[in-house]
Amino acid sequence: MRYFLLFTFTLFVAAQFPIPLNTQNKMKPVGPEQTQDTPGHDYIPLCVGNLKKSKQMKIQAILYSSNLPVEILIDGKIIKEIKPLDNPPRGLPVVCPGFIDVQVNGYAGVSFTDHDLSVEGIKKAAEGLWEEGVTTFLPTIITADGATIRSNLKILSKSLENDKLSGSIPGFFLEGPYISPVDGFRGAHNAEFVRLPDWDEFRSFIEASGDKIIKTTIAPELEGSMNFIDKCRKAGIVVAIGHHNGSAEQIHEAAQRGAWISTHLGNGCANMIHRHNNPLWAQMADDRLTPTIIADGFHLNPDELSVFYKVKGAHNLLLISDITKLAGLPPGAYDWNGKKVLLTPEGKLRLPDLDVLAGASFSIRRGIGNMMKYTGCSLEEAIQMASSNQARIFGWHDRGSIEAGKRADLVLFDIENREVIVRQTILGGEVVFIK
Repeated sequence: MRYFLLFTFTLFVAAQFPIPLNTQNKMKPVGPEQTQDTPGHDYIPLCVGNLKKSKQMKIQAILYSSNLPVEILIDGKIIKEIKPLDNPPRGLPVVCPGFIDVQVNGYAGVSFTDHDLSVEGIKKAAEGLWEEGVTTFLPTIITADGATIRSNLKILSKSLENDKLSGSIPGFFLEGPYISPVDGFRGAHNAEFVRLPDWDEFRSFIEASGDKIIKTTIAPELEGSMNFIDKCRKAGIVVAIGHHNGSAEQIHEAAQRGAWISTHLGNGCANMIHRHNNPLWAQMADDRLTPTIIADGFHLNPDELSVFYKVKGAHNLLLISDITKLAGLPPGAYDWNGKKVLLTPEGKLRLPDLDVLAGASFSIRRGIGNMMKYTGCSLEEAIQMASSNQARIFGWHDRGSIEAGKRADLVLFDIENREVIVRQTILGGEVVFIK
C-alpha cells in the first residue's frame, strides 16, 4: 500500500508540473558549454516501476562523449540500456562515468595517516568525495612508522564491511615509506620514517590491509628496490615510482621489471635539478610508464600540463587530486603530518620550512576543468584521464565507462567557464549526492 501511494503521488506531481520539451533540438548535438544557459527545469532522476522489486531508474542527460541527449536505464546497480533521447527536456546536465581518484590522502578533516582514523571518519571523507563526483578512490597512507601504517590499514579494511564504502574503495595506496630521504625529492613526507625497502615489513602491511593494498610508490635508486618491485608484481600490486632521484638507467630498469606508474610526475622533485640528468626526462620518454598528474593549478603550471598531454597522450595520463584533510578549511597555518603547513587564500598548501607543496586542497573535479583550459583537450579526453584510464590500468572492468552491463557509477554535472559543477552523483545505481 505504501508503494502504491508513493507511485500515485508521483503521477500526481508529474501531471501538475509537466517537463518542458525542447522540440527544436531533436537529436542535435548539445555541447556541454551550452547547458548552463539553457532554461528549463531542475533535472532529477526518477525511479520508475515497482521499487520493491526492480529499483529501476531513468537518467536523461547529455552524453559526455557524443554531446547528444540520451536516456540511461539503470536496473539495480547496473546500466541496462542507453538509447537516444528524442525531444529532450531543456536544461539537461552532462553525464559521464564517476570520477576515479587513485591518490586521496584524506578529506573533510580526515587523514588516512593520522592516529585518530576511524571508520566513521572514512565514511565522512567518502561522503565528501561523492559530492565532488568521485565514485571510486584509493585511500592513501603516506610515510609513517610501521605501527601506524598497520593500525590504519586495519581500520580501512574494517570500513569495507560497509557496502557503500566497499563500492567506492577497491583497495588502498601506500605512498612510502620506501622513498628518497633527500630534501625536495622527499616532499612533505616525514624524514624520520623514510627507510629502505623491507619486504618482510611490507608483507605485514599487506596482512593488516586484508590483502587490499593495490598500489605502492617506491624510489628506484634505493638499495633493494628492484627486488621489491619484482615481489610486488608477483603479489599483484601496482608499482609506482615517485619521490625519487633515480637515474635514467634505474628508471628504465624499474619499468622493465614492471613498474607502471610515475607518481605525480613533476612533483616530489627537488626545486633545483640538472637540466639534462634528472628524473623527469626518462619518465616522460618511457612509454611503459603512465604518469599521474595533479592539475590543480599549483602543482604544475599550464605549460607542464600541455607538455605531459602532448608527450603521453590522453590515453596514458591519470588525473589525481593528492587531496588532504585540509581541503575546504579556511586559510591559515595548520599542523599536518607532524609539520606546520600553510593554506593560502587561493587554496595552495605549502610546507614553508622546505619550500615544497604539502598535498592539495582541490578535488579531481578541478583538474578536469584545468586540463581542458590549459591543454585544449576535449571533455571526453578529460574524463578519460579522470576515470576511464584508471579503470583500464587497474583492471576495474565494471566501471570507468557508460555501457550496458557496467556498474551505474555516474556523475551529472554542468560546465561553467570550464569548471565542472556536480549536480548529482550515482554510485552503484544509488543517488549518493544531489545538489
